[in-house]
Amino acid sequence: MLTTRVKASSITNLTDARYFAAWEVEWLGFNLNIGSTDYIEPHLVKAIKEWVDGVKIIGEFNLASADHINEMVQALNLDGAQLGMFTPLITFQELEYATTLFKEIVVEKDSTETEIREHMASFAPYVKAFVLNFEKNNIGLADLAAGKNLTKEDLILLCKSFPVLISMPLSAVELADLMEVFTPLGISVKGGAEEKVGYKSFDELDELFELLEVEP
Repeated sequence: MLTTRVKASSITNLTDARYFAAWEVEWLGFNLNIGSTDYIEPHLVKAIKEWVDGVKIIGEFNLASADHINEMVQALNLDGAQLGMFTPLITFQELEYATTLFKEIVVEKDSTETEIREHMASFAPYVKAFVLNFEKNNIGLADLAAGKNLTKEDLILLCKSFPVLISMPLSAVELADLMEVFTPLGISVKGGAEEKVGYKSFDELDELFELLEVEP
C-alpha cells in the first residue's frame, strides 16, 4: 500500500499495467488520442483490463469531443477520463458517463501562479484532480527553486488550494522533499515501451514506490 495517490499514465502494455497494479496505484491511464506516440488501441485496453484488479481505469484524451469521450467511456467501461490542456469547459459540462475527471495543465517555463490558478479555478467544479505536467518541459524542483515566474512557494499554495497530481522528473530524494513540502494529492508517473515483449526495467520507479510504501 502506498502513502499517497498515484496515477500511472500512458500505459501501452500489460507489463506496465501489472507492475503498477501490483504497487496498488489508484488509477491506470491509457492514451486514446489517435496518432499520439503513446496511443493504445481500444481493444488492447479491454484486454489489459481483464488482467488487472483493484485499480480505476482512465481514458486519456486531448481535444476529443464530449460525444467521442462519452462513447469510449461506455464502450470500454472506463472509470473516468483525463482531458487535455486546451479542452474547453463545455466539454467537461457535456460529459455524461465518466465519473472521475482529470484536467491536465502543462506548465511552461514562463507559466505564472496567477495563470495556473485562474485556469484551475474555472475547471475545479468538474474535476477530481489537476495533473500539473512539469515533465513535458523538463521542469524540476531545482527550476522552481530558481524560478523567475513559478516558484516553490507558488506550487505550495496551488497544492493547498486545489487537488493536484504532480508529474515531474524526480529522484527518490526529490520525491521525499516534494511530498513533505508541497503535500499534493499525489503524483502522476508514466509507463513506457517494453525492452522486449513481457520485460522492462523498473529500477527507477521501484525506488520511488519503495519510498512511498507503507511499512507492513
